[in-house]
Amino acid sequence: MIHTALAVAAVALAAVGITGAIAQQDAIKARQDLMKRSGQQMGLVNRMARGQEPFDPAKVNAAFDAWADKAQKLPAAFPDNSRTGETRALAKIWQDRAGFSAEIAKFGKDVTENRTKATADLDGLKAAVPVVLNDCNSCHEKYRRPQT
Repeated sequence: MIHTALAVAAVALAAVGITGAIAQQDAIKARQDLMKRSGQQMGLVNRMARGQEPFDPAKVNAAFDAWADKAQKLPAAFPDNSRTGETRALAKIWQDRAGFSAEIAKFGKDVTENRTKATADLDGLKAAVPVVLNDCNSCHEKYRRPQT
């Protein structure tokens, strides 16, 4: 009876550990996917702004949709159990939640405020893209480990 109870307890502890590791990896993967999608959209609008692709208001609007989605999801994308693993997130995210949240809020505000201008015409896009890109760069400089 005691052996059975110990075996059940060992299996339960192992399951909790595995579940925690999976949850950690899921959170990291989810935020990496969110960032990748955002980066792809930034590449697209940058090519439009440079004249390398034709200006397409629908595609610009889709980019702003992706960024608005990112701004909404980012605060929850860095749970405490995702501090370690295959991530470029710096510990400063968890140490400076207020500063990190302020960066995200500014990004979300700038996305909202620049959408109409960006989708109106090429000149509007050229004015709006640097605002959003600066928000991304500002946050990455403070809270993301450089790629090696």
